[in-house]
Amino acid sequence: MTAISTARPEDATPRASEYVISVRDARKYFPIKEGVLQRVTGHIKAVDGISFDVRRGETVGLVGESGCGKTTLGRCIAGLLEPTGGGVYFGLDADARARLDALLADPTETRTPAQQRELAELTSRHRIDTMAKDRRREYRRNCQMVFQDAFSSLNPRQLVKDIVGRPLKIYREASGTALLERVVALLESVGLGREHLYRYPHQFSGGQRQRISIARALALSPQFIVLDEPTSSLDVSVQAQILNLLYGLQQEHGLTYLFITHDLNVVRHMSDRIVVMYLGQAAEIGSADRIFAAPRHPYTEALLAANPSLRKDRRDGIRLSGSVPDPARPPRGCRFHTRCPVATRVCGWEIDDAIRELDLRDGLLKGLSGVERHSDFAADLTFDTTDQAAALVAELRSPSTPEPMREALVGLRQDGGVVSVRFEPVEPVRLETVEPAHATACVLHTSQRPEVHP
Repeated sequence: MTAISTARPEDATPRASEYVISVRDARKYFPIKEGVLQRVTGHIKAVDGISFDVRRGETVGLVGESGCGKTTLGRCIAGLLEPTGGGVYFGLDADARARLDALLADPTETRTPAQQRELAELTSRHRIDTMAKDRRREYRRNCQMVFQDAFSSLNPRQLVKDIVGRPLKIYREASGTALLERVVALLESVGLGREHLYRYPHQFSGGQRQRISIARALALSPQFIVLDEPTSSLDVSVQAQILNLLYGLQQEHGLTYLFITHDLNVVRHMSDRIVVMYLGQAAEIGSADRIFAAPRHPYTEALLAANPSLRKDRRDGIRLSGSVPDPARPPRGCRFHTRCPVATRVCGWEIDDAIRELDLRDGLLKGLSGVERHSDFAADLTFDTTDQAAALVAELRSPSTPEPMREALVGLRQDGGVVSVRFEPVEPVRLETVEPAHATACVLHTSQRPEVHP
């Protein structure tokens, strides 16, 4: 990849303490509908309880595998999707943010009427989905989005002058000749010019279309821009040009970015802080320097180890294997434990894990006629014959079953053709601070770490 002139000093810190965006326990569920009547039978938990802040003037990188919820979260933050729960807060100062966190930490049933009124006031003024109309309009003006596919985000029937000038017309910023000159100035700021005013999107290359999208996003001088993989569909040489452009515009206008990407090379150069997402939740949050130098979550290590250009800087690390669990029924404990080579007994082993593990071995689940669940961690498995049930018990106790799973088994009993399986119940793994400005959701580094027996 062409060199990008966006390197930051080793001890870089956010340039201001004011919070532009504060995400608190954001959730976005999509209903699963089945049958002729389209009844809701479940929910895809695309974003499932994530919290972080974006300070003025910094770039926060949001990284993770495809399908982890990055784009959905970005659209919630941009106001294009309404969250199912939690919220996105705009314009909180440090005191208001601290007060909000204190109020949200109290259970709803224990809040006093005064606390409820205070929370309602903070919510109505700062949460983007409950703001008054004028505040919502202010937020829409100050939060813009650049999409991954520039071609589909530009109206193919409009000229460039209309595409870039539309935000200025809607907010009545300019009209006539003044509007045209503003559009020219915006195009020139992204490396285009007056000669491009009367062309349609299909007459441009991919990189030029992305420049047009950036010019449109800059039209209203926003405080905050959500960049949803803005370079992933471009050639590597064009990627570097767009990234240098974004960095230069940030320095010139004091912009704040949420940079969504799966490219670790890009996020390493562009970001002050990084949020690593896995299956709808934050696995790790920290400064870019610390995330790359000393990751504290096996998933982050696996992402770094999987990148060929970063591998030369690291020892052979964790390799990802297996598939991502069903987001409609994510694991209760650590969401990564089903693919983690350093999982422990307290990572949250469930009945589904045992069934998935045994299903990989031919014939072991043959004859399974029913599963009666008592919880995510306990169930009775009914087989057609006693021998089939006995074979299952022997396999769960054998060395071929992962050791952490065997250690988590606190109950395994056969009664004829019925096998009762019970795993040690655990609470969901929390995101905890492990060093200043660095948090992880891994039991190996948090207060939920397993006891070490001599």
